[in-house]
Amino acid sequence: MARIACATIVLVLLAVAEPAAARVSSSVAALQVALRAEGLYAGSVDGVAGPGTRSAVRALQARRGLAVDGIAGRQTRHALGRRGRPALGSRPLSSGRRGWDVAALQFLLARHGFPSGRVDGGLGPRTAAALRRFQPWAGLGADGVAGPATLAALRRPPARSILRFARPLPSAIGDGFGPRGDMFHTGVDFPAPSGTPVGAAGRGCVSFAGWDDGYGRLVVVQHRLGMTSWYAHLSRIGVRRGECVVAGSRIGRVGATGRATGPHLHFELRLRGAAVDPAPVTG
Repeated sequence: MARIACATIVLVLLAVAEPAAARVSSSVAALQVALRAEGLYAGSVDGVAGPGTRSAVRALQARRGLAVDGIAGRQTRHALGRRGRPALGSRPLSSGRRGWDVAALQFLLARHGFPSGRVDGGLGPRTAAALRRFQPWAGLGADGVAGPATLAALRRPPARSILRFARPLPSAIGDGFGPRGDMFHTGVDFPAPSGTPVGAAGRGCVSFAGWDDGYGRLVVVQHRLGMTSWYAHLSRIGVRRGECVVAGSRIGRVGATGRATGPHLHFELRLRGAAVDPAPVTG
């Protein structure tokens, strides 16, 4: 039944009209991962059954001599080989597993603020670590196995910030929160010249101020109710660990340290460690 239900979800999502296509589905994300592996889909793994996904399905069907209807039904899924099966929930998932269900799991973990690198359908060490971080966050035992209880928690809506924050920079947001290719962007980027002052987004105390390989010069501020704000790629840090700040307090300056392609502020919000979208609550 799980296999049939999953196929039906994909069929419905790929056949609906454009207004409904904004719905997000882990099954569509798994389909996109499989189509990327075939070299047919170059968009982001976003779980949205848009024109690019439907076009890629049609191209796969034409390549394999199937009816070209743009619907990822049973035969089309079979044509994807191991990447087209099994359905999410049909087996427990642990280290070493590969397939459609693993890609769906990776996508759901990322949406809930626990990304694990590339969404590629392989449950390697990074996905296993993300799974073990998510489970206690969701009130589950951290056994590293995605069984029914873990999947039920992942099917709930992603967390949102429970506090509002000020903008750390007056500039407009560049890259937003969410899927980016086969990765997941855990914050928002504020493009700005190097050296531009960065303000704290709210009242709190600095829990980290130092170097992180990916984030470069990084400041993390602990707020109330389990919220933290993160300020990455700074050229200079202007606060120390333990120092308390209010909204607008200068905590550093924009830079391009760590894994950054140019000067900007990468800004994150996390709720008990889960990355949440800053855009709706940052004014």
